[in-house]
Amino acid sequence: MSKFFYGIEDLFVNYLFAPYDFFRFMENWWSSNSVNWIFFVIGFVAMIYWMKELKLFNDRGEEDKSISSHSYL
Repeated sequence: MSKFFYGIEDLFVNYLFAPYDFFRFMENWWSSNSVNWIFFVIGFVAMIYWMKELKLFNDRGEEDKSISSHSYL
C-alpha cells in the first residue's frame, strides 16, 4: 500500500507541479505569483459575469420567489 502513496507523491512532485519550480526561484514577487494573479482575475471576471446574469433574471421576473416554490419550505 505504501508504493501506491509513493506513486501519488511521484506523480505530483515530479510531473504535475514541475512547472511551479520555475516560479520558485524568481526574484520578483509579482512574477513568482503570476499564476495566482491569473486565477484571481479569472475568478473575478466570472463573479462579475454571474452577478450580471443574476440581475438579468431578477429584472425579467423569471425567478420563482413564492414561499411554496420548494416543498421543504
